[in-house]
Amino acid sequence: QVQLVESGGGLVQPGGSLRLSCAASGRISSIDAMGWYRQVPGKQRELVAVIIRGGSINYADSVKGRFTISRDNAKNTAYLQMNSLKPEDTAVYYCSATRWGIDYWGQGTQVTVSS
Repeated sequence: QVQLVESGGGLVQPGGSLRLSCAASGRISSIDAMGWYRQVPGKQRELVAVIIRGGSINYADSVKGRFTISRDNAKNTAYLQMNSLKPEDTAVYYCSATRWGIDYWGQGTQVTVSS
């Protein structure tokens, strides 16, 4: 089992920044990928960014150039730096980890972009 705890969400004005953190615990060895997804009511959960073992990174087109995903292996933590936030970035953001083909999820953190 892998446990994930997100933090760092909140309310921010358009153009502002937030950094989300995802602390992993439990059986964290052999985690193949960590990522961030988001979901708004009535829509499917969508990929925001993922970092794969070896360093490969993928971003959703909507966040390229604004968001940066990173991972600190020593702290077993993944981060999502979000800059130039837009109202359409408002969602619940979920951290995910994949280990041996099994996906694990955090409970989510709300990000609201509004003036």
